[in-house]
Amino acid sequence: MISMRFSPQTRPNRAGAALAGFAAVVFLVFCGASVAAAEFPPTDGEMQGFTLLKERVAAPTTPFQTGDGAQIDLTAFQGKVLIVNFWATWCAPCIKEMPSLDRLQAAFPDEAFEVVAINQDRGGKRVAESFLRDKLGLENLAIYLDEKFALGRAFKNRGLPATYAVDRRGNIVGGMFGPAEWDSEDAKNLVRFLLEEQAGG
Repeated sequence: MISMRFSPQTRPNRAGAALAGFAAVVFLVFCGASVAAAEFPPTDGEMQGFTLLKERVAAPTTPFQTGDGAQIDLTAFQGKVLIVNFWATWCAPCIKEMPSLDRLQAAFPDEAFEVVAINQDRGGKRVAESFLRDKLGLENLAIYLDEKFALGRAFKNRGLPATYAVDRRGNIVGGMFGPAEWDSEDAKNLVRFLLEEQAGG
């Protein structure tokens, strides 16, 4: 299980808190790392609140549901770079950032990339789908559900929205709590870095 104790106000010159489980790996933010900066994705501008792991760890494999009701877990996306976002219709910051996540998905239509936006409303698909499609008018995000918060608990989320980057090998790169402009050039640069670093293998 993962403990991500950071906030939207976290800056790259501050160390993140401990990562519980997975060998108790410790968060180390971008500029504080002793490793060359080129080995880490850029976290500038809109991504300043994104805390990077010094050493990546495997993402939880706790099952969640597709919009069709099928069981799935994050290993199904291996080979893709993921932005895994937890959201709910009652979460105002979530609602604010959902259109930018939709635009981020649209910005990489032919890449090995997916925004995995996982809804945590107890009403499940009935609530999530109508909210995304009818109220917000978003068409690029697939419907994923975590009605019983099992995957959210595995990530040890401390609030919503909670967003994580996962590389092509299924490892967590880092994450943040709180909203961001996910279609900004800063966010796209983070995604581009992850797409390019493992494109050959």
